[in-house]
Amino acid sequence: MPLPRLTLTPDVSHGPLDGAWWPRCDALELELPSLVGSLEPDSDTSVRVTVDPAEWPDAPHTVMAPGREIAVEPAGPGSEAHVITLDCGTVGRWVLLVVPPAEPAGTAARLLTAAADPENPLTATRMLALAETGRLEGTTPDAQ
Repeated sequence: MPLPRLTLTPDVSHGPLDGAWWPRCDALELELPSLVGSLEPDSDTSVRVTVDPAEWPDAPHTVMAPGREIAVEPAGPGSEAHVITLDCGTVGRWVLLVVPPAEPAGTAARLLTAAADPENPLTATRMLALAETGRLEGTTPDAQ
């Protein structure tokens, strides 16, 4: 499995996000094992993932990964869009911006960096909206 395209906030996050993840495709069952593996929970740790049902409409209820089964649940009403939450028992809990797989590399890199900034006060939805208009950290949108 290729390493996930992931950034995490160093130490403790002070914002609504703990980092960002840029999956290569929208097949959660293909992407999730490497993401969970990079967070280093041991095989005895139960892992539960909550996903935005609009972003992952066909998400399976479980995903098999080496040495474990990952429980996948849809986020409830009122949950933030474009977010994945990983609860890895005693290892930790992460709330990550999900950068759309088709996002241009330059925009994705800016989103990954901004989401991992411990002082970032923006929600995932707001960050994506700013990136789309080129106003995330004063950047310009990528040519498509």
